[in-house]
Amino acid sequence: MNLLLVEDDALLGKSVQRGLSDAGHHCQWVTAGADAVRQSQAAPYDVIVLDIMLPDISGFEVLRRLRSEQNETPVLVLTALGSVDERVNGLNAGADDYLVKPFAFAELVARLDALARRAGKAIKTELRDGPLMLDLRTRRATRDGQEIELTPTEFGLLEFLMRNANRTVTRRMLCEHLWDANWEGVTNVIEVHINRLRAKVDRGYDQRLIHTVRGVGYAFRTE
Repeated sequence: MNLLLVEDDALLGKSVQRGLSDAGHHCQWVTAGADAVRQSQAAPYDVIVLDIMLPDISGFEVLRRLRSEQNETPVLVLTALGSVDERVNGLNAGADDYLVKPFAFAELVARLDALARRAGKAIKTELRDGPLMLDLRTRRATRDGQEIELTPTEFGLLEFLMRNANRTVTRRMLCEHLWDANWEGVTNVIEVHINRLRAKVDRGYDQRLIHTVRGVGYAFRTE
């Protein structure tokens, strides 16, 4: 699934994002309500995981804005606010499910799968584009049927590029996706990983899949 996680707690957000990625899902993580609204307008998501206590606008307000814009993406509220009144408020504001912190990660994944099934969305276990295939559950990659041995970082990098196929992604976007929603380090570390990834994915083939967009970042293209 393509998931949007809205969580201002850095430790929890990073842990949930990594866990969902390891479970075979693509998870975009933002830390503020306004960012959640903008992100939901910019890209389609299968399910949104939404905290209530956010630093700018509350999760309830995010819900109201989404539903007022006729955005029917399933929303699972993930919050420490667990009273009956708070649950009722969340559901009345437009949430489809409600899970109280602390929670079991396996339950979170099961609830997300259930929401996607109810919405009639098929849960992808593979990404295919041209000669390249990623198995999201086993974390295996193949090109023309030949297996490519990738490190976890290389796999995550290639997955992000493929999910944004034919679009330019910046080095900062890649850094923030792989390591931290608020990355403040140097971005040239991405060049090292891209070079290693290219050596495994493109070397020996006439058709290059990973392209450099000078001064901006990279793009995955099969044409």
